[in-house]
Amino acid sequence: MSSPGRIGPYRVERLLGTGSFATVWLAHDPVLDSRVAIKVLAENWHHDLRVRERFLDEARLLRRLDDERLVRVHAVGELADGRPYSVLTWADGGSLRERLAAGAMPAPAALELLAEIAAGVAVLHRHGVVHRDLSPGNVLFRSGPYGERVLIADLGLAKALAAASGLTARAGTPGYMAPEQDDPFAIVDTRA
Repeated sequence: MSSPGRIGPYRVERLLGTGSFATVWLAHDPVLDSRVAIKVLAENWHHDLRVRERFLDEARLLRRLDDERLVRVHAVGELADGRPYSVLTWADGGSLRERLAAGAMPAPAALELLAEIAAGVAVLHRHGVVHRDLSPGNVLFRSGPYGERVLIADLGLAKALAAASGLTARAGTPGYMAPEQDDPFAIVDTRA
């Protein structure tokens, strides 16, 4: 996949990752002189209005929650071909998936990390949101003035419990999702 060069005012540096619904690029914000991650809706989905709306809902949700334990949205925009994109906090420390691939963590570090992840999930639950795809690839790390910070990412499958979205399809990463998420008749709440 070739780099688009620019997305809006942002200069694209390199590809960070590609998923089923979006591609994420590392880019430079020339106004703030900082690196950002830009998530662009996949080309094959941009004509599907439901998927497009879910993509924008994720950005709105992250913006509304605006918590240091969640990836933050700085802006949204639209490419010339009509695909939406969101400008996000860049997690310069990579993902938990990458760290686990490098080897096992010592138990004390793993317990500390688990507490940080739980605190991030608690933010979602306090706002009545279930992540539905909390997996090692969606736990990110960012350097900061007081050390490394854990960020919960990719709320594209998140479900606001108060909203009747009508989306009841199986959602999540097999092996990491709660068992009740695999049952189409189960009620998924913050205990999942």
